[in-house]
Amino acid sequence: MIELLDYEFMRRALVAATFTGLAAPAIGTYLVQRRLALLGDGLGHVALTGVALGLLTGIAPLLTAVLVAAAGAVLIELLRTYGRTSGDVALAMLFYGGIAGGVLLINIAGEGAGKLNSYLFGSITTVSSGDLWLVGGLGVLVISLAVGLSPQLFAVCQDEEHARVSGVPVQAYSILMAVLAAVTITVAMRTVGLLLVSALMVVPVATAQQLTRSFRATHLTAMVVGLLAALGGVVTSYEINAQPGPTIVVLALAAFAVAALAGAIARRRRPATT
Repeated sequence: MIELLDYEFMRRALVAATFTGLAAPAIGTYLVQRRLALLGDGLGHVALTGVALGLLTGIAPLLTAVLVAAAGAVLIELLRTYGRTSGDVALAMLFYGGIAGGVLLINIAGEGAGKLNSYLFGSITTVSSGDLWLVGGLGVLVISLAVGLSPQLFAVCQDEEHARVSGVPVQAYSILMAVLAAVTITVAMRTVGLLLVSALMVVPVATAQQLTRSFRATHLTAMVVGLLAALGGVVTSYEINAQPGPTIVVLALAAFAVAALAGAIARRRRPATT
């Protein structure tokens, strides 16, 4: 383990994984609470179009991915709230339009399948110093807002009507959650990959729910699980010469299986109430 730190690309990858592992469940907890777990998948496809746009124009792909994914997040929230299109149909359009637009623009840009795979499934060797600064800044932003605005965001997730009556600007916070999810997608792009980042936003939350009872405990536990899965996945992927995204997700799923088993055993041993 210590010798991994001798390589600069591994140090950058581990730092990026730290921000990814904390940020994804930090905002993912709210998406799960609102039953929007698949939003991350849709935004991941939209972010692919942003990456392709960056490759085509010569602008940093991380930056264009943030902008395009954020625009898609706002659009999906507005369609969900004001449009006649249901949430699942709007998400489906994001899926199809994002992946089609991304592949088309990447082909026009003349980039090969290898370049595309590094964004779809992550690549620990492609995290540059510039990427790391952007990932770090965006990661801190997501974590700070997700934790600092926890009471307001939880109120919106728990009961929109009650929150609206209580004076909470529900629409503003809903858009904020969607934009933070979009930003998280780009934070995780280099480590987990666009196609698998949604799993890191959802699986640690599901794992925490097996072990905790309160929302706050679930939120914090999910962030710890996400951090351990991200760091463990990056290290393991280096050792076995595999892409980090699938490795991180497999570790997260393994943690869920263990937590589900432990939770089932604990519930069985708990004395029945009369």
